[in-house]
Amino acid sequence: MQQHELDALFDQQAAGYDARWVRMAPIRESLLFLMETVFADLPEDAHLLCVGAGTGAEIGHLARRFPRWTFVALDPSTQMIAACRERAEREGFADRCDFHADVVDTLPDEAAFDGATCLLVSQFLLDPAVRTAFFASIACRLHPGGTLAWADLAWDTDAADYPAMLKLWMETMSGAGLDEAALEQIRANYARDVAILPPDRVAALVEAGGFLPPLRFHQAGMIHGWCARTSR
Repeated sequence: MQQHELDALFDQQAAGYDARWVRMAPIRESLLFLMETVFADLPEDAHLLCVGAGTGAEIGHLARRFPRWTFVALDPSTQMIAACRERAEREGFADRCDFHADVVDTLPDEAAFDGATCLLVSQFLLDPAVRTAFFASIACRLHPGGTLAWADLAWDTDAADYPAMLKLWMETMSGAGLDEAALEQIRANYARDVAILPPDRVAALVEAGGFLPPLRFHQAGMIHGWCARTSR
């Protein structure tokens, strides 16, 4: 799927996105809870880049936990950024955010951020070289030693246990309120549009983008979460 197709898809999903995935919230909340510790040693007035900010769930969580932090919400979907802005205004942290409906490479090419988040974004970059370049574009915008926390779908799709894991994951999402037609669409999307790689391979691509060896700090089903500091 091309970038403009992804943007159009997420534009269409923005209004109902949170409601669609509400029963998957325990996975999201466990990831965000652990991210608090990942970022605990950032400055009290840290400036955070949220890549693929979506509707702003992680910004809202971190804004409550770290009341002096400021954020740049970045997402190429204009409707997702609109939903993110709406959440920020509703929850009272809009004055601590800048909102950009665009991609990382459009930001100033300077180290301006203490940390970054990137949740369930890079999995849509099918070319490994493009995926590494994407993480490199984040790394160069972090202060030396800055921290990235990210999550992606990951598994060894050639492993004997992958069919069983995929079935379990589909059933997990079915419990989240998806009907069989929606699940079949997700299966097709995974095969065509999502770069599901072994976790160690994902970590290696990020390390090649300018980070120290990542630490995998979270796993729930097929969602894995890592953190890493810049290598410079």
